[in-house]
Amino acid sequence: MKNYHLKTNSENETKIIARKLASFLKEKDIIVLTGELGCGKTKFTEGILSYFNLEDEISSPTFTIVNEYKNDSTTIFHFDVYRLEDSSEFYEIGGEEYFEKGISIIEWGEIIQDALPNDILKITFSKDKDSENSRILNFETNGTRSEFILESLIKNL
Repeated sequence: MKNYHLKTNSENETKIIARKLASFLKEKDIIVLTGELGCGKTKFTEGILSYFNLEDEISSPTFTIVNEYKNDSTTIFHFDVYRLEDSSEFYEIGGEEYFEKGISIIEWGEIIQDALPNDILKITFSKDKDSENSRILNFETNGTRSEFILESLIKNL
């Protein structure tokens, strides 16, 4: 398990970091985004989608649980599981079946922690007390693939 902290000073910087991270993602990768409301999780997702030229497609999946984005080579599943009680509801919608079909980005993933595979990249977002527009991103790996993604990102910052 590896940890890495990163500070961004604007929404744009957050999206740039996400875009760089996206360049290392492939099918079956799972990114879990946690943190309080309004701390940048959806902006980060926008950055990932922009790498795949899908940023114009984004809408919050809050009421649908999952949105699917596709281009010629990649499928991205954007989950917002905030409204789920627990992982049993995630299983009921067949949520785990998505993990094999594309890249999964899961907001509020801590709610379904026990439904997630072991090898995930978890990013916890928090607001910087000293600056309204700054965010602290804490990256946490949980396996060899997520470690590779994080190490690749760090080398390219």
